[in-house]
Amino acid sequence: MREHDQHLVRGVDHAAFPTFNPIATVRFYRDVLGFPVVHSICAAGWGPDDHPDFIHFFFDIGNDDRLAFFYYFGVEPMHNHERGDAYAGFGPEVPEFFVRSRHLAVHVDSEDALLEYRRRLDASDWPVEMQIRHETIESIYTHDPNGYMFEITRPMRPVTPQEDLDANLTIDALLDVVAEPDPNLGKLLARKAELIVERAADWEEARK
Repeated sequence: MREHDQHLVRGVDHAAFPTFNPIATVRFYRDVLGFPVVHSICAAGWGPDDHPDFIHFFFDIGNDDRLAFFYYFGVEPMHNHERGDAYAGFGPEVPEFFVRSRHLAVHVDSEDALLEYRRRLDASDWPVEMQIRHETIESIYTHDPNGYMFEITRPMRPVTPQEDLDANLTIDALLDVVAEPDPNLGKLLARKAELIVERAADWEEARK
């Protein structure tokens, strides 16, 4: 294996977002969900002359991963759209499916754990808005105090090696299709079928 092909990362160190409401943010993540505060950075006179003072604070979301927020002193919200979050607003011309496509999902191992977080959220100011079973996972969704869509998800069954192979075929087909004019799902599925035929002999050889 070439050095640049090695998978060297070990999860998410942290994902970071701005907040204009640190009180509600701490209530949601620490007091409702029970994610401990594990680190904070107080920064004065940091960066360029016009950079505001800020605090950067972190919640433990398990597996040595963290969720972090920036609160900038004296900075007002950046937009006034009804839909959106502290980072970005969306006008009425943006479809709802597109607005919801950007979200953070955290993992739990069991249905009992998922339902416990549902209980905590439903007893708070941020009740669960949706509970959905997808192909291999079940998820609950709400919006945090900053307007970010937040998902907690649990596996309903293991993902198989065959599904990993299928995912790679799908992505290879996708890259081929979007490089051409008028990409669509039908073309993706047709290209995927072609790749299966092209690679079948190599798979059979590898199984010997």
